[in-house]
Amino acid sequence: MGGRCSRFGLCWWPSNLKSNLPHSSDLDREYEKLSVPSFREYSLDELRAATSGFSVDHIVSEHGEKAPNVVYKGMLEDGRWIAVKRFNKSAWPDTRQFMVFLDLAHWDEARLVGELRSERLANLIGCCCEGHERLLVAEFMPHETLSKHLFHWDAQPMKWAMRLRVAFYLAQALDYCSSKGRALYHDLNAYRVLFDQDGNPRLSCFGLMKNSRDGKSYSTNLAFTPPEYLRTGRVTPESVVYSFGTLLLDLLSGKHIPPSHALDLIRGKNFLMLMDSCLEGHFSNNDGTELVRLASRCLQYEPRERPNARSLVIALAPLQKETEVPSHVLMGISHETSSSASTSVLTPLGEACSRTDLTAIHEILENLGYKDDEGVANELSFQMWTSQIQETLNGKKRGDAAFRAKDFSTAIDSYTEFIDGGTMISPTVFARRCLCYLMNNMPQEALGDAMQAQVISPDWPAAFYLQAAALFKLGMDNDARETLKDGSLLDAKRKRN
Repeated sequence: MGGRCSRFGLCWWPSNLKSNLPHSSDLDREYEKLSVPSFREYSLDELRAATSGFSVDHIVSEHGEKAPNVVYKGMLEDGRWIAVKRFNKSAWPDTRQFMVFLDLAHWDEARLVGELRSERLANLIGCCCEGHERLLVAEFMPHETLSKHLFHWDAQPMKWAMRLRVAFYLAQALDYCSSKGRALYHDLNAYRVLFDQDGNPRLSCFGLMKNSRDGKSYSTNLAFTPPEYLRTGRVTPESVVYSFGTLLLDLLSGKHIPPSHALDLIRGKNFLMLMDSCLEGHFSNNDGTELVRLASRCLQYEPRERPNARSLVIALAPLQKETEVPSHVLMGISHETSSSASTSVLTPLGEACSRTDLTAIHEILENLGYKDDEGVANELSFQMWTSQIQETLNGKKRGDAAFRAKDFSTAIDSYTEFIDGGTMISPTVFARRCLCYLMNNMPQEALGDAMQAQVISPDWPAAFYLQAAALFKLGMDNDARETLKDGSLLDAKRKRN
C-alpha cells in the first residue's frame, strides 16, 4: 500500500510507486484480439434503422425521454448491439455553445477517443455528423449502471467482493486512458459505470468527450464537484481522481454521500458509520479501512496530494476477493440471460419465451390472433371449399375457443383435427398447439410444432422464440439461447424493412 500512517490519518500518497502488476495499457493488447470493430462514421439512416426510428422503446437513458441527451440501444445489420447517444440542442443552456459543438473539427476528438480499445471500457466504435445531428456509437452494455445496482437494486445488494472489483476495474480503466494520453474524464459518477454481458464493470467512453453532457463538465450537485473545478472551471487529471474518491464512497456506503460529510466521519474515526448496512457485516474491517483511507486521499483538497491513476490500481489490487468467481455470479445475474441474445432487444414474446413464462406466452399469442398467417399460401379448389373447408374451420374454431378458455387438452385435440384435415396450413395453429403441449409438459411435441411453424413461415420470429422455450424445457439451454438470437435477428430485420 505504500508508506504507513495512522489508521485513519490523511497522509501523503506517493504517485511513483513501483509494482509487479501489469500496466493497465497491457489490457488493450488482449482486447484488440476480440471482435470490436474499428471506429467509423455511420450515416443517420443507419442509426435510425438500428434504433427503429429512435423509438422510445429503445431508450436506455436513466431518465428516459427526459434525459438531456438520450441514449438508445440498437442493432446493426450485422447483428451487433450498439448504444447510440443522440445530442439534444434544447438541453444546452447556450445555443452558441451548441453551434461550437456542431463544428466538425470538434468531432475530430471523437475519432481520437475511438482509437482506444480496452476491456475496461464501453468502447466508442463510431459517430454520426449530418446536418445538426450529432451522435456517438458505442458497445452496448446490457446490464445497466452502477447507480442501478448500488442504489436501486431489486434482488440483492451488491456484494463486498464485487464492490472491490468495480473499484479495481474502474481504476484500471482510468490508468489505461491516462497511458493513452486521455487522462481527462468529464463528470465521473455511478451512471458512467456500466455492466457488460458477463457482469463486468466498464467505464463509459462518452465521458472521455469534452462537452459530452449539456455543454458542461460536471452535472452533479456542487457538493460532489472537485473544489478546484469550482475555482477554475477546468477539469484536470487530479479532478478525475477526486471524482473516483466519491465513487469509492458510493461503493462503501451504498449511498451518494457528500464528501465533506464522509470526511468528517473519517476524521472522527467513525468509518463504520459509512458502511452500507445492507452488507450486514459481510466485509473485512481491514479492507474497509484501506478503502476508506484510499477514498480520503482521493478527496484531498489540494490536487497535488491526491494519488494518480496508477497508484489507485496498485492500492486496490491486493484487496481483491473471490477473484476466481465470475462477475455475473457475484452480481446474481443468470448467465443464460447475460448473453447479448437474451438481454438485448427482444419482443415481449421473445422475453416471455426466454423466461419460459407460459402464462405470458399464452396471453401474447391470444392477442396476436392470426395476423401472421397473412401471405401463407392455401390453394383450394371450389370443390374442396364446398365439401371440406367448413368442417376444417369448425375444428380450428373449437381449438381457438378451448385455447382462450385455457382448456389446453381440448385445444390440442381440436387443432390436431384441423391440421390432419390437410386442407389448410397455418403457422399460428402450430404455434398455439406448441404452447398447449408445453402447458401439458410435453416439450418434445412442442418443439416439433414450433419447428413445423418455421417450415411453413421461415422468417417468422415467433417460431424461433417458441422453439427456444421448448429447448429450455428440455434442458438444452445453449441451443435455446442460439435460437433466441436467431429470432431477435429476424425481428430486427423486420423492423428495418
